[in-house]
Amino acid sequence: MAEEEDVEMAEGGEEEEAPAVVEVEEMSVIDALKEVLKKALIHGGLRRGIREAAKALDSRQAKLCCLAKDCDNAEYSRLVRALCEEGGVHLIMVDTGKQLGEWAGLCKIDRDGEASKVVRCSAAAVVEFGEDTHALAVLLEYLKNQTGQEE
Repeated sequence: MAEEEDVEMAEGGEEEEAPAVVEVEEMSVIDALKEVLKKALIHGGLRRGIREAAKALDSRQAKLCCLAKDCDNAEYSRLVRALCEEGGVHLIMVDTGKQLGEWAGLCKIDRDGEASKVVRCSAAAVVEFGEDTHALAVLLEYLKNQTGQEE
C-alpha cells in the first residue's frame, strides 16, 4: 500500500511540473539571448567588445556572436559579419549597443536591481555557453529556423 501512495505522489509531482514547462516554453528569443549571455558571462565564456569578439571569431572559438545595429563604425560591422560568415558562426543583431552592453554585464546594478552606468558594446561573442538551459534550447532552435529560411 505504501508503494501505491509513492506512485500517486510521484504522478502528482509530474502534474505540477507540467504547467511550469508550458510557461517557460513561451520564452521570447530576446529573453533567451539575455539568459544565454548571462550564463556565458558567469562561466567565463563571453567575449565583450569588438577586439575580444574579433579575436574569438578569428580563432574559430566563437559559437555565437551578437552585433549592435547602431554600431558607429561601418568597418567594425563589416569585419564582424565577414568573420561570422567565414567561420559559420550565427550572428544575432541587437537593437542598441547600450542594450548589448547591459546584457553582457558592462554595467552597475543598483539596489533595486536596475542597471545603471551602462557602457555601450558593439559586439559580443560566446565561446562557451556554460550550462544547458531551456533558454539555450530556445535560442538554438530560433537560429536553426533562421538558417533553414535563408537557404
